[in-house]
Amino acid sequence: MKVAIVGVSGAVGQEFLRVLDERNFPVDELALFGSSRSAGHVYTFRGKQYRAKELKDNDDFKGIHIAFVSAGGTTSLAFAETITRHGAVMIDNSSAFRMDNDVPLVVPEVNAEDALRRPRGIIANPNCSTIQMVVALKPIERLSHIKRIHVATYQASSGAGATAMAELVKQYEQIQKGETPTVEKFAYQLAYNLIPHIDLFTDNDYTKEEMKMHNETRKIMHSDVAVSATCVRVPVIRSHSEATWIETERPVSVEEARRAFAEAEGIVLQDDPSCKEYPMPLFVAGKDPVYVGRIRKDIAHPNGLTFWTVSDQIKKGAALNAVQIAEYLARVKNI
Repeated sequence: MKVAIVGVSGAVGQEFLRVLDERNFPVDELALFGSSRSAGHVYTFRGKQYRAKELKDNDDFKGIHIAFVSAGGTTSLAFAETITRHGAVMIDNSSAFRMDNDVPLVVPEVNAEDALRRPRGIIANPNCSTIQMVVALKPIERLSHIKRIHVATYQASSGAGATAMAELVKQYEQIQKGETPTVEKFAYQLAYNLIPHIDLFTDNDYTKEEMKMHNETRKIMHSDVAVSATCVRVPVIRSHSEATWIETERPVSVEEARRAFAEAEGIVLQDDPSCKEYPMPLFVAGKDPVYVGRIRKDIAHPNGLTFWTVSDQIKKGAALNAVQIAEYLARVKNI
């Protein structure tokens, strides 16, 4: 298997290297690409060193089977034709193609087979918050169709990249010293604070992040489900949390839900309130699954259920999901 990583210097690009190694993905040849600033940097993978090349419009992707791309939407749009020209499958982590009708939007635990239909050679990796949520929704959808979702997200600083993580740490250090904290990555100081604002506001006063959760969930699940989200940035380094309320066509009991979660692919059930056992980002960072807990009947609706999820959004919310797509394609011999 000949594999390329575009955007190797970023947080997700580095996570691609770790995940490919952890999962023993069959990489026979590896090509690394980045911007003009990161070109020439050397990265180690499975004991061998690789030098990153500058991404250009040429034939560098000839012979590549899978290209994992995490370099931003502008770069994805500009270089998609270059990357796919010779038959490479482009698994793109940006939002550039997610809602295009001829580009599948895939979470392997939910709709892996959609990856088989890719007329442009592109598969889109969903938004990290959407991935986490739909993995948890799938086993409930099997029990009864989900009609409505309300979700509040608690999103870690790493969702905004490596520099955002560094800024949060720096802010705490500056505050401890009595200095004015540096504020560059977010609209306000994140340390000791919550910011109910992720991405740009749209005409309906929802942010783009919140609308992604609405639109992407419907596309992935092939569903008419209504989704209303409030996305909040929290002073956590890594791993997003979500409080989710769902309304199903028929009542789903807590026992049914627990059993469905326990048996579902990609989920770890962590739900024992009597022992204070529930998912938390402190313990989920670096882990593969989506952790589910705090499962309750919604006392405000007879067909309602509510639960809490936590997942590492750099891992499952980005690099791992993309690698799982590639694993599926390799398993069904569709590369």
